[in-house]
Order: sequence, then structure tokens, then C-alpha cells
Amino acid sequence: MAKLGFVGLGLMGSRIVKRLLDAGHEVYGYNRTRAKAESLIQAGMRWKNSPKEVAQAADITLSMVADTAALSSITDGDKGILAGLSAGKIYADMSTVSPETTRLIARRVTDSGAEMLDAPVSGSVSAVEAGTLIIYVGGSKEALEKVRPIFEQLSQKVIYVGTNGQAVSMKIAINLNIAPQLISLFEGVLLAERSGIPRTEALDGLLSSVAASTAMKYRAPFILKMPEEVWFSAAMMKKDIQLALDLGKELGVTLKTAELAKEMLNKAIEMGWGDEDFAVLFRVVEQLSPKKEA
Repeated sequence: MAKLGFVGLGLMGSRIVKRLLDAGHEVYGYNRTRAKAESLIQAGMRWKNSPKEVAQAADITLSMVADTAALSSITDGDKGILAGLSAGKIYADMSTVSPETTRLIARRVTDSGAEMLDAPVSGSVSAVEAGTLIIYVGGSKEALEKVRPIFEQLSQKVIYVGTNGQAVSMKIAINLNIAPQLISLFEGVLLAERSGIPRTEALDGLLSSVAASTAMKYRAPFILKMPEEVWFSAAMMKKDIQLALDLGKELGVTLKTAELAKEMLNKAIEMGWGDEDFAVLFRVVEQLSPKKEA
């Protein structure tokens, strides 16, 4: 079994670590808030006091954090992951962050004699627990082959897309589709509902049609009952949409639907719903569609 490290024990990271522990791996972990790691420590994870200590102890260090700033905070400085890397080690970041930042970190990892992969995932909490994530990988093929057995224990498919930064770009390209699709679906539900069709039946009709995608099928039902635990908030989705817009600007690609999604997500945040699941966009569609008086 492998000696693994994991930095960032949030909703996704904690479940990934649990799956790795269940597979028999030796896992060293760190999280900014230790209290969130207690159940994993009880399950056998070995706590370390800094990202640097994790990287020093592990042969392969993984991380998953909320955004680009958080990634910089765990990699930089005398207690960061980079300070703990050395020749022969591999660092794989699974966050959805700026491709440029990923490339900059990858160059610094190479300077240490280690190798870096960017390995963002498609799939939410339920996919982690079932081991059915899709993992996109950027970096050297040789490094991927060393980590592949670990990735395969977490996923149903591992897709190599190219050099460092390209896997993150792929993930951004995927995520920019989800909010616009959801907005369109919600407009359809509201249109059917205002036509006299009960919301439950309208949603079922749309999700049973060619208009539905995998993402729509597991997120759209939240308009009937929002989840007790927020897997992916409106604020987090706005972060991903902004990453897409920034990348589009850099590459000269016009992203009109992403601009619309950002506008709608901004409205959700302005209305105080930023910390709720981004299925709250249905409420935004409703707010923008006042009923006409009879």
C-alpha cells in the first residue's frame, strides 16, 4: 500500500481520504481546522501539523481546496507543500483553480526534483463515496502512471488531457456548462408551472426528456427539497464561472452563457443565498418572473 498525504479535508477531501483509508493506504493529513479531521484521525489517518509535514511524510501528496488563493496558502511558505517536496515525490492537486497558478506551482515543484499533476474531478459527494468520479489529469504521463492505481480507486475513469494546467482548463470548460444548463431547465420548469402543470410533474417531464443531462438529474430535484448539507454553493459556482471568464478573456473566447450565469449567481448572492446549493438559482428565476395579475 502507498504512503499518501492529503491537504484540505472539506466535503470532498474528507471523503476521498476515507476511501483511501478503507483501501488500506497509510494516509497523512492536514486541514486548516483540525476539528474537521477528528473522524478521519479516529479512522486511522495520521495527523500532521502543516502541509510541509504531510509532503515530507508521503510519497504522493494530494490536495483539494476551495480556490486559487487557498491553493497558494497551502503550497507557499516555509510550512507549505513545496517546502516538503524532494526528488522522487509526486504532488497532485485536485482543486478547480487558475490554470496559470497551476503551471507556476508545477514549475516550482519541478525545481524541487518532484513532479506535479493537476487532477481535478467531475462528480460530487455521492460520486466520491461510490468511487465513480471522473479524474482529469495534466502533467507528465510517467507521473500519472505512478499515481494511476490511486486514482483508479477513486474513480470510474481517468482521462489524461496534456501538460500541467490543461486538466484544470478542462474542468473549467466542463463547469461553465452546468449553471447555464440549470438556469435553462429552471426557466422551463417555471414556464410549465405557470401554464398550470404542478412543479413536481413539470420537473419530472423535463428530467425525463432529451433536455436532461446527468448534472441536471441529480441537482434539479433540489428545487423540491434543498439538501441539508450543501455540496456546492452558489458562491462556489460563481468562482468557477469567473475562472471560465478569465480563461476566455486570456484565450479570446467569448462566453456569453457564462456571463449570464455569473449575473444570475450574483443575484443569488445579493439575495442572501450565496451559501446555499446553487440550485437556489430556481428562486432567482422566480424572482425575475413576477406573476401577472389576473
